[in-house]
Amino acid sequence: MAKKKIKKAFLVCSVRNATPEQKAAAEFYVKNLEAKGYKVHWPPRDTNQDDLIGLRICSDNRAAIKNADEIHIMWDQNSQGSLFDIGIAFALEKKVILANPNAVQPTQNKSFANVLLLLDSANAVKK
Repeated sequence: MAKKKIKKAFLVCSVRNATPEQKAAAEFYVKNLEAKGYKVHWPPRDTNQDDLIGLRICSDNRAAIKNADEIHIMWDQNSQGSLFDIGIAFALEKKVILANPNAVQPTQNKSFANVLLLLDSANAVKK
């Protein structure tokens, strides 16, 4: 019998300026994924944040995103690091899942929110 492959996920979320509520929501989300058998890379826990410039953090996250099967996004429009990580996920054509879809509001004109909603819904069709 073939061994079931463990899915690897990367959670894009606010780190530096995360509110206590955002931190709690991300931790809850990670625990639920791990309870489902996922191996989760959660940057506040799994990426060394001690970096005066930030380049090593970006490089470490890029490697973890490249290694992940799925990119879960806890959207915070104010998180610059999240935008960077989402760009990496997009460039690597990773499966995107919105962790907090209600936080992403569609707009009438082109917007990053609309792109995220489309990427999430496109992957929902593939499930």
